Amino acid sequence: MARRKQKPRAKAARPAETCLYAPVKAFLEGQGYVVKGEVGACDVMARRGDEPPVIVELKLSLNLELVLQGIERLALSDAVYVAVPAPREGPLFDRRFRKLLRRVGLGLLLVHGAGDAAAKVEAILDPLPYRPRADKRRLGRLLGEFDRRAGDPNLGGSAHRVKIVTAYRQEALRIASILAAEGARSPAQLRTDAEAPKAGRILLDNVYGWFDRVEHGIYALTPAGHAALQAFAGRFGLPKLLAEVRAA
Repeated sequence: MARRKQKPRAKAARPAETCLYAPVKAFLEGQGYVVKGEVGACDVMARRGDEPPVIVELKLSLNLELVLQGIERLALSDAVYVAVPAPREGPLFDRRFRKLLRRVGLGLLLVHGAGDAAAKVEAILDPLPYRPRADKRRLGRLLGEFDRRAGDPNLGGSAHRVKIVTAYRQEALRIASILAAEGARSPAQLRTDAEAPKAGRILLDNVYGWFDRVEHGIYALTPAGHAALQAFAGRFGLPKLLAEVRAA
């Protein structure tokens, strides 16, 4: 009798780094931080009052690349953690890794049950004092991006192919939302109505191809702009002018 060929077992889907974001965010929010993902090159950034920001880098395993990323972030803040899923069995990692993290001043967060709704975070190591040369200009850009960004539109750990919603993109989307609702407008009108201080430069540069100058100093929305409003719905914060109309 001929043997039946067995179907190859389907490989379990490899979890994404984004599955670590929700539990890490909840862990930090539980300590009073405001948390946002993908701010600049940082997977996770958290702020609490006037304290220096906490930065967390997410990876599916503790490896040299993660440590190097963490060291890079130490130019921005002393409070830098790396976060990885807890192993289901066996030791956490080579004890020499813990010594390495201590020597370079990195903290370690362990995510138990990554990908589950009940995932929990355990702080294994807190950062020790370590002072590389501070990059104040870069930190200033990051803090400005954090403060200008409306809400938390990105998942920390998102793949590079995912379009990150920056403060600049949000401002362009606010402009697009006003043009879609109210029709063609001038940069001066959009600065106020769309709450877009950089409206003139955004319209002139037209980086995303969303705007069309229909006459001197007057801009309208292109089909690409309408499509962008659909694609990024709920990720940029409506201007008060539109929010009030919708709430009425």
